Amino acid sequence: MILTEFDYVRPAGLDEALALLTGVRGARVLAGGQSLLPDLRAGADRARLLVDIRRLDELRGVRPDPGGGHLRIGALTTLAELAMDPLVLAEAPELAAAARSNGDPQVRNLGTVGGNLAAAGRATDLPVAAIAADAVVELAGPEGRSALPAEEYAAGRAPAAAVLTALLVPAAGRAAAFAKTADRATRYPVCATAVRITPDGPRIAVTGATSRALRLRGVEDRLRGGPYGTAAVLAAFRAEPRELFVPGRGTSAEYLGHLAGVLTARALQRAEQALA
Repeated sequence: MILTEFDYVRPAGLDEALALLTGVRGARVLAGGQSLLPDLRAGADRARLLVDIRRLDELRGVRPDPGGGHLRIGALTTLAELAMDPLVLAEAPELAAAARSNGDPQVRNLGTVGGNLAAAGRATDLPVAAIAADAVVELAGPEGRSALPAEEYAAGRAPAAAVLTALLVPAAGRAAAFAKTADRATRYPVCATAVRITPDGPRIAVTGATSRALRLRGVEDRLRGGPYGTAAVLAAFRAEPRELFVPGRGTSAEYLGHLAGVLTARALQRAEQALA
């Protein structure tokens, strides 16, 4: 049962969608609907207008960015498409693995890249992979196009009324990985980590165990130059402030900090193996 009444419109193009979203207070974007529709049913969100953008082909697909060195992933690309795309598997495997870890096949066939990145109040899998990849979120809004680092987007710093149109991901080869421990009931991460090994050292991000998806620069600094063995990684995590890890559902901050370290060690070892 939907607890609110709303109007529905399917715009023919992105400009029309933006005009509707900025012109109607309480307008919401409908793409995959995996977060929005349950919230409407539960009364956790309200909408006066649903703007259905699912037919906007300009927001779909994965392709090399014309500027070079990046993949451009359209916001309406489904999680299932992302998980199987050859370019993503070859150049951003942490994103493919994060997409593959989401829910079940039905969720992945309907859920979109943009919706997973934009899901408010939920620890989803793609943001942590995007942060580790140093990805940039492309936005369209009343003032035109803009771009925001994935880390800042995860912190809620997107302009008001902006629509996520694409994710720009540096192509880095296979030296990247994702690891997760999921809640058995919801498949949301109790803790998930994503890593990339770069010439400047590892990039490491965590979600689920923290208040939001975060890049852990302190851990990166402690591991710069290696080794990436389990003992070294766990020591680097033990040096992080305990308040960084947010206890919940019977888990302590100490447990979550240790779990984040174990998952990061596994991911780093897989990334190293890909380099061999």
